[in-house]
Formats: sequence, structure tokens, C-alpha cells
Amino acid sequence: MEHALNGTGALPRLTVAVLTFRRNAYLAELLPALIEQARSCRGVQRARVLVVDNDPDAGAAGTVEAARPAQAPDTLLGVHEPEPGIVAGRNRALEECAEEDLLVFIDDDEIPGDGWLDALVEAWGAGGCAAVTGPTPPSFETDPDPWVSASGAFDSWQAQDGAVVWSADTGNLLLDLAVVRRLRLRFDPRYGLTGGEDSLFTRQLTRAGGVIRFACGAVVTKRVPPGRANRRWVLERAYRSGSSWARVRIDTACGRRLPLRLAYAAKGAAKAGVDGLRAVVATARGDVGARALHEVSSRGGMGMVVGAFDVRVREYGRAGSRSRR
Repeated sequence: MEHALNGTGALPRLTVAVLTFRRNAYLAELLPALIEQARSCRGVQRARVLVVDNDPDAGAAGTVEAARPAQAPDTLLGVHEPEPGIVAGRNRALEECAEEDLLVFIDDDEIPGDGWLDALVEAWGAGGCAAVTGPTPPSFETDPDPWVSASGAFDSWQAQDGAVVWSADTGNLLLDLAVVRRLRLRFDPRYGLTGGEDSLFTRQLTRAGGVIRFACGAVVTKRVPPGRANRRWVLERAYRSGSSWARVRIDTACGRRLPLRLAYAAKGAAKAGVDGLRAVVATARGDVGARALHEVSSRGGMGMVVGAFDVRVREYGRAGSRSRR
């Protein structure tokens, strides 16, 4: 089905943007799949793939060049963004799409399912929305242990097909750029090395009246390497996520900030304490599943406490950038 732009009768121009940082093996597998879906995408005037390389050494250039289709070289573009952090890469994608109508983000450690891009475009055309997201189930490269499986850290969130959601991850997200430009939205540099920039961006979008819909058929699979499928990494991510969760809600709220900071800090402290005790009880009982859930929740509560006071827990960046400030 074809979907003309409002008031113009023209079909949209679409770019699929993938941000990458020294994951050339993943990228080499991902790009052919993206190119194939871009070339066969229905309901658009033209679709292309854009790689934003955040490696200061521009290490993805060879991988991009090797994947470029000889018969349609303009289908794949590559740019180098040396400024560290995921926000710099996402904003570079926005800048490179100044003449585009739709921008789709996917991560370099993901693989799109069959019909993924068509499903995003179809939902956008049918839903009268500013953005579309979809499921992101995990694919473990090694079997996770029972604690990791039970933690829920890698579970994909679900919603009814066509349902309205209030925020979304940028690992699987279509944006109507006319709405983004009208609202003058950008990814916030304060979240460049911490993550959470996608939650802030999409919450700002919905709070300004934009609608995000969920498309069950727009599935991308998220790779989970052994370095992430372990208790230590999951708890670090929970702490960072808790910090970003509190910061995003304070940054998108109206009114005085201090009462909000105190309220979220108190909420996080209570969560950390209660679930910490529950984790101790679960450990004593030998209940691995309950222990995992409560430990993750407790660590997230601790993150909320520091995030309430704008402490930035870093996740992205270069050597030495994981310090907290």
C-alpha cells in the first residue's frame, strides 16, 4: 500500500540509519539485510541506508564500502562522526536527513526480521502517527544462566498491534521528520554517554502531542554477547537505567524541580531497600528467579536515587569514560 505525504501527493523518502562503533563483524551481516529491505520497501519514493560511524578512527569505512551494491551505490551511504557518544551519532543522522521524510533507526547489533521495514511504513501510513516502534526480542550468543534468564533484562516489551505507546527505544524506531522538525526536536547532549536519550526524545515527542504506535510485525532481533549475558553487566545496566529513568522524568516535567528530585529519590530509596530485602530472602530460599528480579529492581532503585540529583552514570564512550559525575 502506498502512503502519500499529507497535502503533497508525493511518496515519502526514507533513510534507515544505523549507528556503529567498532562492530564491523555485526555490521557486515546487518548491511545486506538492510539494503535488501530498503530496495524492496513498499509505499516509499526511495529508501536508502545510512551508516554513522562513531569510531574516531573511522574503522567501519571498509565494511561499508564492501557492502555497497554496485548496481545501486546510492542505496548505501557512510559518514564519520568522531564526537564521542550515541547522541552525537543520532543527531548526525538527523542532520544527514535534512531532505528526507522518514528516518528509521536500528542498532548495529540487531538483525531485522522479514518485512520489518514494510511493517514500520505500513503502520505509519495507517496510524496517523509521528513515530512507530516494534518488538526487539533477544538472541543470546551463548545460553544465559538461570539468573540472567529470570532477570528479564533482555526481554522485549510488547503491546497490541497499533497501540499507542508513550516512549520508545531508538533501536527500532521510525520517525516522521516533518513532526520532528516542527517540534524542533534533537537528542540531548547531556545523555550522550549515559543512554536514555531515546526515552527523553520520545517522551518529548509524545508530550508535545505526537503519537507513537506499536507495530507487532516490525521485529528486530537484538544480539546479546557473552560479555552482556551475565549478572554483573545486568546489574550495572539496571543502575544506569534507573538513573536515566529518573533524569528523563524530571527533565520532561513541569514545575519546580527540587520537590520532584526529592520525591524520585525517596521512591528509588524505598524500591532499593524493599527489593534488596526481598532478594536476601529469595537467596536464602534458593529461589534464583525471584532473587534475580529483586536484585535488578533494587539496583534500579539505587540508580533512581542518584539520577534524581542528576548524577550521570555513563555507559557509552571511550576508554576512561565510565566514571560517574
